[in-house]
Parts: sequence; C-alpha cells; structure tokens
Amino acid sequence: MEPVVVNGVTIGGAGGTCVMGVLNVTPDSFSDGGRYVSPSAAAMAGLALVRAGAHILDVGGESTRPDAAPVAAADEAARVLPVIRALRAAGCAAAISIDTVKAEVADAALAAGADIVNDVAGGAHDPDLLRVVARRGAVVVLGHLRGAPGAGMMKDVAFVDVVAEVGDELWARVAAARAAGVAPGRIVIDPGLGFGKLLEHNLALIQGLGALRARVGRPVLVGPSRKRFLGELTGIAEPAARDFPTAAAITACILAGADAVRVHAVAELVAVVKVADALRKAAPGHAYQGAA
Repeated sequence: MEPVVVNGVTIGGAGGTCVMGVLNVTPDSFSDGGRYVSPSAAAMAGLALVRAGAHILDVGGESTRPDAAPVAAADEAARVLPVIRALRAAGCAAAISIDTVKAEVADAALAAGADIVNDVAGGAHDPDLLRVVARRGAVVVLGHLRGAPGAGMMKDVAFVDVVAEVGDELWARVAAARAAGVAPGRIVIDPGLGFGKLLEHNLALIQGLGALRARVGRPVLVGPSRKRFLGELTGIAEPAARDFPTAAAITACILAGADAVRVHAVAELVAVVKVADALRKAAPGHAYQGAA
C-alpha cells in the first residue's frame, strides 16, 4: 500500500504509528472546549503537543459531538485561521490538519498554512471540499459518517455487518475524492468511531481495522480518544478522565492495523503508541515484523 507523506510525516509506512494531537479552539467540544482564550495561547498549546511527540496537529473550530449546534463557516474560520497562522509564525514545522466539513474553511486553512483536511463526513457534507483538496494538492482524511454531523447522527443507527458496510462506504468516498482530482497517495481513511455508531459497532470496527484497511487500500487513522463508548464500557462519565481507557483502545487499534491515531493526551499516549508499535512489529508473521 502506498503510504501518505505530508510535511515530513509518513502515514502508513513501516516506521511506526503516526500521532495526531487534538487542538480544539471551540467553546463546546466534548472534552476540551473553551480551554484557549486567544490564538497565541492555542498556538503555545499546539507547540507543546509537538514537543510531546505529536506528528500532526488537528485544529478544530466546530464541535462534532452528537448534540453540538452547527457553526457558520465565517465563525469557524475566525476561530481556526488565527491559530494556524500563529503556529506557523511561532516556527511550528509539524504537519497541521484542519478539522472541518466545509470547503470554505478548508480552503482558507490550507492557504493559512495547513497541510491536511480532516473531514469527518468524508467530503459528503460539502462536495466542493474534495475539489479544494485537489486544487491545493493537500492530504485529506475521509471519515465515515452516515448523514450530517451533530444531533441527527445517532438516530436510527443500524448496521448488518458494520466492517463491510463502513468499508464499502469509505471505498465510495475514496472514489469520489479521486473523481474530484485527489491523488490516491493523498488519501487517508477513518472509520469514524462514535460517529453514527453504537458501542458494539465501535468495538467491531476496532477489531476489523485490518480488514477495513485491506478492503479500501488506504492508510487508516483512528480516533477513539475519550469517546462516549469508552465511558459506556467503564462508567467514567467525565471525558477528560478517560485517558486510561483510551490507552487500551489505542493499543488495540495499533495491533489491529491502524496507521495513525488521533489523541488528546499526547504526552501520555505517545509512550503507549511506542509499546504498541513494538508489540505489532514483534508479532509472528506480521507485515511489519523486522521493519526498521
């Protein structure tokens, strides 16, 4: 499988799992909303994530939790663009991702210095987004989501074979991206844990990451960090207190074939990633065994 290389970061190679650090600049994100009162404070926090081991910073200006209210493109851009510019002005050399479903925001963020568009809707919410990615030569993460992000995504959730169905639907989003002009080597997929999935679906997708990766033929990013299904399993109601369950989920994801993981607690979870990578490389018959 062709890896994705962006700003010195390789996603899908034999060198180890890529770590994407979450940098939300929203007032209402489920775990860390309202933490940063200024772009400079957010930029300093982002630089700290890079020092802690993040390969990519994922900057988000609109919460995608199930009960979140939608945000206008202008408001979302006003939140994220000053942060991206401040990161680059401060000398941040890491890859920067913009977490958005809107073409207008994606275009402005890429112009401001972002390298990646992380779209939880896989380009289906705003079809112009894929054309923006192609025109800018950016990398895109195509997330799986039936319907629109927000309040409606947890209604009438139903799968017969969640791994097969998510694989087929991600394959269709990859085809749409390629039809828009995005090169295959610029595409990463994300099964969308927690996005229109129930507990059993999330667990099945983690176990089936290898099959999903083989079906779609693209590197896989997974984001279990602090999500609701971990609270359901453990009884931990506060998202920020779910880092130990997140560590278990991330280990399972890496052993199952994830190429990148999206996390909040970068400093703590980089160590978890290193151990999981070593276990994966040591597994008998594994494709990564003996890799540098």
